[in-house]
Amino acid sequence: MTHPLYVAFIWHQHQPLYKSYADGEYRLPWVRLHGTKDYLDLVLLLEQYPKLHQTVNLVPSLIMQIEEYASGNAFDPYLTLALTPTETLNPLQRQFIIEHFFDAYHRTLIDPHPRYAELFNQRHDKGREWCLDHWDLHDYGDLLAWHNLAWIDPLFWDDPEIAQWLEQGKGFTLSDRQRIYSKQRQIISRIIPQHRQMQDKGQLEITTTPYTHPILPLLADTNAARVAVPKLILPDSRFQWAEDIPRHLSKAKHLYRDRFQRNPRGLWPSEQSVSPAILPYITEQGFQWICSDEAVLGWTIQHFFHRDACGDVSEPEFLYRPYRLETPHGDLAIVFRDHRLSDLIGFTYGAMEPHHAAVDLIGHVEAIGRSLKARQTQHTTALEQPWLVTIALDGENCWEGYTQDGKPFLESLYHILSYHPSIQLVTVSEFLEKFPPTETLPADRLHSGSWVDGSFTTWIGDLAKNRAWDLLAQARQVLANHPEATEENNPEAWEALFAAEGSDWFWWFGEGHSSNQDAMFDQLFREHLTTLYRALNEPIPASLRFPVEAHIEQGDHRPESFIHPVIDGYGDEQDWDKAGRIEIGGARGTMHRSSLVQRLWYGVDHLNFYLRVDFKNGAKPGIDFPPELHLLWFYLDRPLPNSPAPIAELPDEPPLNYLFHHHLGINLLTESAWFQEAGEYYQWHSHLSRAQVAFNSCLEIAIPWADLQAVQPDWSLRLVIIQAEEGRYSSALPENSLIPVDVP
Repeated sequence: MTHPLYVAFIWHQHQPLYKSYADGEYRLPWVRLHGTKDYLDLVLLLEQYPKLHQTVNLVPSLIMQIEEYASGNAFDPYLTLALTPTETLNPLQRQFIIEHFFDAYHRTLIDPHPRYAELFNQRHDKGREWCLDHWDLHDYGDLLAWHNLAWIDPLFWDDPEIAQWLEQGKGFTLSDRQRIYSKQRQIISRIIPQHRQMQDKGQLEITTTPYTHPILPLLADTNAARVAVPKLILPDSRFQWAEDIPRHLSKAKHLYRDRFQRNPRGLWPSEQSVSPAILPYITEQGFQWICSDEAVLGWTIQHFFHRDACGDVSEPEFLYRPYRLETPHGDLAIVFRDHRLSDLIGFTYGAMEPHHAAVDLIGHVEAIGRSLKARQTQHTTALEQPWLVTIALDGENCWEGYTQDGKPFLESLYHILSYHPSIQLVTVSEFLEKFPPTETLPADRLHSGSWVDGSFTTWIGDLAKNRAWDLLAQARQVLANHPEATEENNPEAWEALFAAEGSDWFWWFGEGHSSNQDAMFDQLFREHLTTLYRALNEPIPASLRFPVEAHIEQGDHRPESFIHPVIDGYGDEQDWDKAGRIEIGGARGTMHRSSLVQRLWYGVDHLNFYLRVDFKNGAKPGIDFPPELHLLWFYLDRPLPNSPAPIAELPDEPPLNYLFHHHLGINLLTESAWFQEAGEYYQWHSHLSRAQVAFNSCLEIAIPWADLQAVQPDWSLRLVIIQAEEGRYSSALPENSLIPVDVP
């Protein structure tokens, strides 16, 4: 018997609990806005291709928030302002609108709408104070309308009312904004019924997650974080409340059963976090399968997944199959996602032409099939056994960078897959019913980790994250001291605990991630804990009156995520928001000749390495600073031909006296570039480069990974930048160090 290559897409739909139990108000609008942009359209698009089956994970706390917005019982500050007559807006409300009603990626959600783009450009070019001084009531009314209209998915643009608003463009009244809000509720009210309908038809499988998205291994024992990082600094108070795990699982199961009239089979562990300790609780609740990340599998079987130059796994027989975990309450299947394919959709394809991106993804899947066939003993042209490629990722935030919210990409992808002769899309349960796991992983040897590097350091281990865990542990102990406070007679205390145990607060605390809403996430976490104390009539600790951390702009930091900047030399702030940053001059610079360089920005996606250099405003190359910039790549412990930097008068000191493998030279006066690769005998050889260079208010560079042909996925490399004039050394950026770059 032969088989197609089975592929399981799992879309994870999740937002943290934005509702504060202190007053019943929602602090942020993202459930409402993603509700009109991302949840319904994803499955409506799929419904047009009935041959394709997929899995969607709906987090219970998200379902509850969707339902509250659909019923008209949820209000957030953004919605309240949108429904406020513009003539009654006070100065603080106007400031808030100017500051926050452009909270969207402008290239895809603002720029396509001329009036919205006009207001955005006024704020960007003339500043917030100018807007406050010059905008009239019509400007505020239009902005309040467009912040909501732009988040309505293009799939719904043929709705007569929406089409009329898009054509109208400006002059929106309070009545218009009220009707836009009604349209939002109409769309949101269809989300859960549409998922249920498609699951009943068999095209979708709906899975669930622990109630408020907690990281179960850390609820069981925060010491689990030391499995991956043995010397990790942990909170002062060890959190060990495994009894909360069945509570989260039971509440998720019952909510699911109530909405979908069946028991859930699959569980998406929050942040794909697993450990041996949590498995018995999962099977005891009747779940049949879970999913995690390839890094967790690699740690478990002590195998590093190598990838070829195209990024495809070199040992596909380990990754593309389900495994069985034996627990005291029965067997549990586990599938592991292909991290890179998932990231390509989540972080890279949005920057590509949609059809090209779809073809690229299918090309990677086809390459997996060829690789599996090449390993068959019979060397036949068809697969002799069933294999499952799991692609699992965030199903909401990734689309913001796509043209029309991903609609053209998904339509191209689904059209090709509907007619593909050797690829079949299945739900995970469909595959497991036909092909139960044949390989067993010892449950006690399952690695304790998450989708982020197979560790928990994103949620625990630095000062701010640990401080939050200590606050949570203190509150949890206070609740334990009240055995009379049960979930039945004091639900307020328990709901507050469950909300505070969610993973999202720890994600935003401390190092690793930041947003312009960090202070609000901090406030929400403390409000949940405060509610717990109030529900128990306990004094509120003074520590909860103050932020967990100081929310100040970061200085030097590593990249937070993939970036996809447009290379035009203007340094769009949203393009570089998640990039790494190194301060050079101005803020802390000690350099003299190169102090006109203010800072460096750097980052990657699966296509390119990106670099941005900010110079002091008005400074001119060749007059105020040297006109040449040389980028030199250092490959630590890699057996490659290397050569000294081709720069005259170079100081004999590290890292300038290192040997380098690649060199990109740039003339800032002409924006021309030349590329070299080191060969034998310390020789440099010229090569064609597809690097993009643009110099206007700043210098922006994109270097394709294809130029750096020796580079392999998952490598770490280092970069130094040298300023020079006519090939003679002037200065180095950064001083006495290298820029760290991780290849995706």
